[in-house]
Amino acid sequence: MSNETKVITGSKTRWSYVRVFDPRYNDDGKPEYTISLIIPKTSTKTLEKITAAIEAAYKEGESKLKGNGKSVPALAAIRTPLRDGDLERADDPAYANSYFVNAKCRDTAPDIVDANLNKILDRNEIYSGCYGRADISFYAYNNKSKGIGCWLHGLQKISDGQPLGGRANVEADFSVADDDEDDFLL
Repeated sequence: MSNETKVITGSKTRWSYVRVFDPRYNDDGKPEYTISLIIPKTSTKTLEKITAAIEAAYKEGESKLKGNGKSVPALAAIRTPLRDGDLERADDPAYANSYFVNAKCRDTAPDIVDANLNKILDRNEIYSGCYGRADISFYAYNNKSKGIGCWLHGLQKISDGQPLGGRANVEADFSVADDDEDDFLL
C-alpha cells in the first residue's frame, strides 16, 4: 500500500451500518469489521482524495487486475467502492445528496478514538448516525470478480448525530409519555 492509496476522510463523514466491535464472518470464516461511510457531495476535498486514491490503487494493481487476461480492464468497467447514494440508496434519506464507501478490516477491530485522540472503549459511543473521520486505503482485487476495495484502518469520532436504523431515543420517548394507565392493568 502506498501513501497515494490512503485517505483520511473529512469530519462531516457520517457512519452507517457500523460493525466495528463485533465482527461478522466472511465466506472463508475470517472475521471482518465493517462500516459504510456516507460522504456529502459537498465534501469535495474528501471526494477528490478518494477518487485519486482509487485511481492509484488501480494503477498499482494493474497486474492483479489483468490476471490471466490479455489486457487490464478499464477502471470504469470494474467495481469501485465510491458509490452514489442518490442512485443506489434512493429510498434511504441518510444517503441523499451523498456518496458512500463501504470499508472493512479483517482479523482485528479498528482503533477508534475521540476528537482528542483518546481511545473509545464504550460501545454506546459508536453507532450508526455519528460523524467522524475514517482512515482508509484502497486496493485492487481479482478473485470472484475484479475491482477496487477499501480497507478500514481506524476511526475518529468527531460528533454525535441522529441515530440511523430505527434506533429509539428512549430518553426523548419517555420524557413525553403520559401517565395515563389502563385500569385493567392495576
